[in-house]
Amino acid sequence: MLLWVGLGNPGTEHARQRHNIGFMALDAIARRHGFSPWRQKFKGEVADGSLGGQKILLLKPMTFMNASGDAVQAAAAFHKISAGDICAWHDELDLAAGKVRVKKGGGAAGHNGLRDMQRALATPDFWRVRLGIGHPGHKDRVTGHVLGNFAKADIWVETLLDALADGAAVLAQGRPEEFMTRIALLMQEKT
Repeated sequence: MLLWVGLGNPGTEHARQRHNIGFMALDAIARRHGFSPWRQKFKGEVADGSLGGQKILLLKPMTFMNASGDAVQAAAAFHKISAGDICAWHDELDLAAGKVRVKKGGGAAGHNGLRDMQRALATPDFWRVRLGIGHPGHKDRVTGHVLGNFAKADIWVETLLDALADGAAVLAQGRPEEFMTRIALLMQEKT
């Protein structure tokens, strides 16, 4: 079983914020691929289904970003899922808006959700789907940018969410390079 974790903050007031693109990605995947309805479990909301021949548990921690690791650790411990079978879907300031990169391990780069997952799992060796939201240009504007809502002009967001749902089975099959290529091609076609 794979555990895919969308990082974000609970509540309707946070739903369209850039920091919640991880939640948005999992919602798009769950809708497209007929996952179970979301239900409360492990200090979060979970939905299960399968993609590319793999059973997948989707998890949206409801602990707020800075305590995401508590929900992840609870789900991983219950299902006996190792860090190498966990993938965090999160916003990434250091990628241009709409760009996607997948990697295993690494630092938190100032992302409190990743930092807390590393604490709770006692390792940085989980996968990350880094979803580019762009940088506002100056470090003093980062908090407002990350916690700000996507603008109506950010039409690339829906295109990206569709592309992520389209390519999710490829990632589930353990082909991250092909996943990234597929997303890039879909984004080119649709924008």
